[in-house]
Amino acid sequence: MNEASFVEKATEAIGDRYRLRIVMALQERGEMCCSDVQELTGLSQPCCSHHLKLLSDCDLISSRKEGKFHKYYLNKEKFGELSRFFSALS
Repeated sequence: MNEASFVEKATEAIGDRYRLRIVMALQERGEMCCSDVQELTGLSQPCCSHHLKLLSDCDLISSRKEGKFHKYYLNKEKFGELSRFFSALS
């Protein structure tokens, strides 16, 4: 994925209020599972899974399997790329 495509997908992903809340919570907590996201947002499990998939599809979050759960965490490298892009604009 080239830089322009990544920036477009990433900003679209975090432009949604629920996904932005998820990203902010992940930054604060380190990692969360889908049930944590449900508690945070009040959304259904399928809806939370959809939001997590969209964030994952543009590489803003990653996951690891722990037992039967997936733990999601920020992909700091990709947020670094996004930060460098916006810094270059100023």
